[in-house]
Amino acid sequence: MLRKHWVAGSTPVIGFENMLTRRQFNKLLLATALFPTVACTQLRKTNFIPGVLRLNLGFEPDTLDWLKATDSYSFDVITNIMVGLTKYNNELKSIPSLAKGWKISNDGRTYHFLLDKDAKWSDGRPLLAEDFIYSWERILNPETAGPYAYLLYPIKNAALYNTGKIQDPKLLGFKAINDGVIEVNLESPLAFFLNLTSWAVYFPQRKDIVEKYKDDWTEPQNMVTCGPFLLDKWKHEYKLSLKRNPYYLNPIPLLEQIRYYMVPEQSSAFSLYLNNELDFIDNRSIPISEIETVRKMPETEIYPLLRGTYIGFNVNKPPFDNKYVRAAFSHAINRTVFPKILKREEAPSSTWIPPGLKDFYSPDIGCNFDVNKAREFLAKAGFPNGNNFPKVTMHFPTREDAKLIAESVQALWKKILNVDVEIVNQEWKVYLSTLQRDPPHMFRMSWGADFPDPDTFMTLFTSTSGNNHGRWKNKTYDELVLQAATTLDLSKRKILYKKAQQLLLEEDIAIAPLFFNTQVLLNKPWVKNLKFNAMDLVFCEDIAVK
Repeated sequence: MLRKHWVAGSTPVIGFENMLTRRQFNKLLLATALFPTVACTQLRKTNFIPGVLRLNLGFEPDTLDWLKATDSYSFDVITNIMVGLTKYNNELKSIPSLAKGWKISNDGRTYHFLLDKDAKWSDGRPLLAEDFIYSWERILNPETAGPYAYLLYPIKNAALYNTGKIQDPKLLGFKAINDGVIEVNLESPLAFFLNLTSWAVYFPQRKDIVEKYKDDWTEPQNMVTCGPFLLDKWKHEYKLSLKRNPYYLNPIPLLEQIRYYMVPEQSSAFSLYLNNELDFIDNRSIPISEIETVRKMPETEIYPLLRGTYIGFNVNKPPFDNKYVRAAFSHAINRTVFPKILKREEAPSSTWIPPGLKDFYSPDIGCNFDVNKAREFLAKAGFPNGNNFPKVTMHFPTREDAKLIAESVQALWKKILNVDVEIVNQEWKVYLSTLQRDPPHMFRMSWGADFPDPDTFMTLFTSTSGNNHGRWKNKTYDELVLQAATTLDLSKRKILYKKAQQLLLEEDIAIAPLFFNTQVLLNKPWVKNLKFNAMDLVFCEDIAVK
């Protein structure tokens, strides 16, 4: 059924969320999902709210502690409440932020960052160099168990400290020269180090706040940040709102408030957009059943992302401890099915580094769809025609598109390998906990770039990565990725990353890539200055609603 847009009236009215209890709100969302045309007629045909941007986050953020976060739902919020020494612009270049400038030594190993003397936290306290030192020591402390700690490994002695081989934090390669200057010493020159300082794990933190409130320091009444917005309210599993940070001047945000809703049902979120209750939506709010309609809508834009979706194998759980089983499952995937069922112009691929990083893209690498090879490898593993293959499960997060992907590969494995795979969906936070605690035989996962360099995709599967849920370890792979990261010569980096990808995808088959993602964006005409970038970061400080 083709849906029509509600036309905004000329007089602003109070949105329906303010007139309903949470229980009524959830019931209305359910009705919207089941009977969208009828339910939409029950909603107020509201205008936009000047100065307020309303978004659907989809799921509850796992955490707003940027030293512990791993998922995009958390980082979508963190991106707008915090900044680092540098920050990305929409061309994904790192530009000055909390640092107004820096000097790099001739050998490329030492950086001196000069902090902005006018930068303040959201409680008005000046930013200090020690705030960075505390934060970096905290994430590298093994007791923190920061999954992204490995991104600080380029810093001298960071890996040794994080792995417990040295205990004295004074041996780490960073220090405060004074309140306004930070010195950082690297193990080796790194072509993308400034990009790392734009990412959340390099952001500062307040020792007094974290140690006083402990696990509750990210609650609105306790949290102190130094980004364009600050956390105002957090009604868990329902809504999270930010308001303009009066101490952030770089630049002064145009929005007064951002409201993030947590509506996991894509059909419900889409109906809210049609009813002008959301100002901007993306894939997490667009049901696959509506994608043909969406593609015809005038405001629709589709962009390629620096993001890939893959099947992860737990290499410690039989039978996936056998690489021939992993090879069979990877060769049995016909990746051309995904753009047909998802209809968002995804690029099917068996390689891992995306084409957006064109200098390093190698489309010829990986286990391409090959029925004969798939069956041969399964027989070589001791399961001819799937005989005596044990019961295995694949987990995926609760979302319509993830379900379609899981059902597709499940059907392919049954048809080609004659094996039964149980697929299990879990709510997002439960799913993340499962991957950290006890990863299943297989899992559907996607990974987006943390910085615009192939290292962000390749370090994911190193032995020390806290996000390597398949628990695959290969010393040669680790060495290749480290060499590539610390080599400034572009041609040498290409060769090293190609060798590492061959090891990951063809020799050990630690993962089975499926496709490179795209983002479908829709935003209302009253949303101004919303710009796309390939890392899918929504920078709200420049956005206006008017």
